[in-house]
Amino acid sequence: MPNSVLTESNLLADFYDRLPRSIAACADDTAPVRNGSVFSPGFLLPELDDRLLDFLSVATATWQGIGSYGGHRLTLLDLTRNPGTGTTKTFPSLLIVARAVEYIRRYGEPITIFSPTSANKGTALRDAVLRAIDAGLVEPEQLRVVVLAPEGCLAKLRSSRLSTDPVLRELNPVLVYGGPEPEDVKAIGRAFADKYTGDVGNLWYSLDLANYLVADTARAFFEHEADPIGETPRLHAHAVSSAFGLLGYHRGRAVLEEDGLADPATRPASLLVQHLGTPDMVLNLRNGDFDRSGLPAYAPGADGLHTQSADPRFPQVTYDPDEVLDPTFYTHRPATSPAMNDIIARHGGDGIVVSLAECVARYPSLRELLSVSGRPLPADLRTLREWSLVMAMTGVLNAVDRGLVEPGADIVIHGSGSYGAADYRLLEHDAITPVSTVEDVAGAVLR
Repeated sequence: MPNSVLTESNLLADFYDRLPRSIAACADDTAPVRNGSVFSPGFLLPELDDRLLDFLSVATATWQGIGSYGGHRLTLLDLTRNPGTGTTKTFPSLLIVARAVEYIRRYGEPITIFSPTSANKGTALRDAVLRAIDAGLVEPEQLRVVVLAPEGCLAKLRSSRLSTDPVLRELNPVLVYGGPEPEDVKAIGRAFADKYTGDVGNLWYSLDLANYLVADTARAFFEHEADPIGETPRLHAHAVSSAFGLLGYHRGRAVLEEDGLADPATRPASLLVQHLGTPDMVLNLRNGDFDRSGLPAYAPGADGLHTQSADPRFPQVTYDPDEVLDPTFYTHRPATSPAMNDIIARHGGDGIVVSLAECVARYPSLRELLSVSGRPLPADLRTLREWSLVMAMTGVLNAVDRGLVEPGADIVIHGSGSYGAADYRLLEHDAITPVSTVEDVAGAVLR
């Protein structure tokens, strides 16, 4: 296809008939779990009627060539088109809520979705719940969402009617943890769910891999229709914390292969892109462990920058070897590393870590590449609040320059997140509930 052609699809509505196949490929047990100590609504989906189509209308993605670099054709898979989120978390969140809606219809019981988040998962779940209410799929008392986010991500949390309407704000609290380790929200959230699920009634701790893989299989279905892979090798690049999105893509690709629609020999390679704050998947891919001693040694220079040239998979220059480029990427020792390592071992690929200094240096050229797309970058990079797309693109250009990409391969960049300060209103202060312990969470949820 011509490099500038834009193809658009609703990844959920257009491939709704394929989702049961995806569910079977991603989930070991698809039945509801209602044993009092653990709850899941199961994987049944509602009928695709007009109200559900309205609910799913923001699940759009585009496939568009954005030029070339170093002899590689570049394509953007833009997954950020929902203005309510600006991230790929829209797709799994809509399916999570759709499954909850079907359960509520079948059993007449309310559900409370509960999830720790570094911001984007929580924003997308809140957006999906509000969309379900506005589409008339559920009443506010039937479906609630509670999210637990680290304080360092406050600048990413958004205002919506869930926070401005007093009734909806009470039903759908945003809990903010101020402790020193942002990732502790996962341990606190898990401990709360384990201890209090029986007290809340259908408390769904939704941070489970299968809940996210299913929606992301549709990326492979979309690629197969928009730009089928031919003889030219292809690489998929993604800024990752735990690589849920890439794992979902590969699960979808496996479904196509199993159904005889794609050739396993043409499965794309994968490029994991991370930052220095949590380079765990790249470290594990290269060294087999998560030990930060595997990072190259950086030498401080007279200009205040730190440099290294020993390993092309890590930043050659950085302001700080321990910098946190974007707090969205906060997962240490992800349990998904072995699965992603296995995929890369079988189908090719690599990992690369980028720094803020490298992203800043690349920013003007990234703006130019993206100028032909529907996902322009703000002129002033200081207003950027979500760096996933910039990280992924910086990682791709660095990998090409450093010889980490197969010569001539086409490169697909998963645009998994990009938004600036002008794209949303900050969550109101009175919509935030500070918490420090499991009991604080219980007090906020059970009141």
